[in-house]
Amino acid sequence: METVYYLIQNTLPVAIPLLLVALGGMFSERSGIVNIALEGIMLFGAFFGCLFVYIVQDTALNAQVILLLAMVVAAVAGLVYSLLLSFAAVNMKADQTITGTSLNLLIPAAILLISKMYFMSDGITTKKSFYLREIPGLSKIPVLGDLFFKNTYITVYIGIVIFIISTIVFYKTRIGLRLRACGEHPHAADSVGINVHLMRYIGVSISGVLGGIGGFFYSVGVMDGNVNGHTGVAGFGFLALAVMIFGQWEPVRILLASTFFAFMRTIAYSVALIPFLNTLNISNTYYKMLPYAVTTIVLAFTSKHSRAPKAEGIPYDKSQR
Repeated sequence: METVYYLIQNTLPVAIPLLLVALGGMFSERSGIVNIALEGIMLFGAFFGCLFVYIVQDTALNAQVILLLAMVVAAVAGLVYSLLLSFAAVNMKADQTITGTSLNLLIPAAILLISKMYFMSDGITTKKSFYLREIPGLSKIPVLGDLFFKNTYITVYIGIVIFIISTIVFYKTRIGLRLRACGEHPHAADSVGINVHLMRYIGVSISGVLGGIGGFFYSVGVMDGNVNGHTGVAGFGFLALAVMIFGQWEPVRILLASTFFAFMRTIAYSVALIPFLNTLNISNTYYKMLPYAVTTIVLAFTSKHSRAPKAEGIPYDKSQR
């Protein structure tokens, strides 16, 4: 039973960054902009979030307050960085895939340069721990208390709240409806007075905010509050794209997909605690490949049934109506 608790407790902090970044990609692509830059946005948000923690970690502020403030910093950083994609894709009508790829390549090099110049290392290492042994009161709930309210991070609960808000915005608000219209039939949306360019800016901006937060939550829940220019976010931005596609650009399916892939990763890093896998004497390297291998296999079998937004990746031009 302890192994089950361990697996669930360690799956959730990994699933939340995947969930948030995939939701960000969903908002962007549903508005009609392909966001390959999720990896770069994650790393940009993680860097500035950890930089903020590094600056204030010796102050009297409570660790969880610092986490919340750093989350806001990461969200703003992700928003600012995503504006580069918005400008290139909407105003300049540039190729969105190439633009996103270039944004991904820029950030690791920039972080390495800045870290070498100011910290004499490959990244930022903080000494502030955000780990919670238990949530007072809630940890006493039978079964659920041990599963969800012990040995965790508040990033899990913040992520769930953001997921609920995102789902409501996506399905129940005017902005969500207009975003979906701009990704499916932008000319029809324009004909009823919807500003397609503005909605696409909003979609990418939401993507930047969620990507920045997801990047910082990755550094907290997976990297223990650190960020590195060499390892970056370990391909989580691209994994989030796979989660988004596997989830068919829908919030609930994305939640299930992100939990599944996070569970695969947790198993890969917890082989010693699983008797059956431990007795196979297989190199741990192969297990660490598991989440990415599973991603490839799942996409190979499901991508042909995927239904991406019809206007995704196509620059909007009124004259082509």
